[in-house]
Amino acid sequence: MSDEPTLWLLMYGVLPLWLLAGFLDWVCHRAAHIETSTGAKESLIHLLMFAEMGLPLLAAIFLQVNAGVLVTMIVAFFLHEATAMWDVRYAVTARDVTPIEQHVHSFLEVLPLTATLFVVSRHWTQFEALFGAGPDSADFSIAWKNKPLPTSYIAIVLTLVLVFEVLPYLEELFRGLRANGGALVPGRTRVKRRPR
Repeated sequence: MSDEPTLWLLMYGVLPLWLLAGFLDWVCHRAAHIETSTGAKESLIHLLMFAEMGLPLLAAIFLQVNAGVLVTMIVAFFLHEATAMWDVRYAVTARDVTPIEQHVHSFLEVLPLTATLFVVSRHWTQFEALFGAGPDSADFSIAWKNKPLPTSYIAIVLTLVLVFEVLPYLEELFRGLRANGGALVPGRTRVKRRPR
C-alpha cells in the first residue's frame, strides 16, 4: 500500500480526522446543552447529516468504486452541505454556536470534500466517463471490491463509527427527547434576534 499514497491518506489520515471532528462536534453540542435550546430537532438534523455521509463511506469501503459510487459521493456531499447550512441556521436561532464549534464544523465540511477528491483522483477515468470523456464508459453497476480492504481495518473503522459517532448522536437525540417530554423542540425555545 506504500505505493498508493492517496489510499493511505484516506484510510489513515482523512477518515480518522473526520471521525474525530464528528466526536468533537458532539462534545460541543453537549457543552452547549442543546437539549434545552434546540432540542431533539437539531439532533435529528445531525443524524441526517451522518446518514448523508455514511452511505458514501460504506460504498467506498465495500463496493468497487465506479461512476455510480462517484455520483453517490458527489450528490451526498452537496446534500450534506445543504443540511449543514440548515443545521447552523436552526441552531443560531436558539443557542450560541461558539467559535470552537464553528471551527469543528469547518473540518466536518472540508474533510468529506477532501475524501471525495481523493477518491475521484484514484478513479479518474470513471469520473471522466460521467461527462462522456476519457477511455471508459460510465459504470453504474453495484459490485463488491475486487481488492477488499483488510478485514481488520474495516472492523476497526466500523467500531470507531459506532462508538464515536452513532452512539453519541443517539444519546444526544434521546437526551433531547427526555429533557422535553418527548417533544422535538423545547417548549420555551429562546429565539435570538438576528442583527439587521
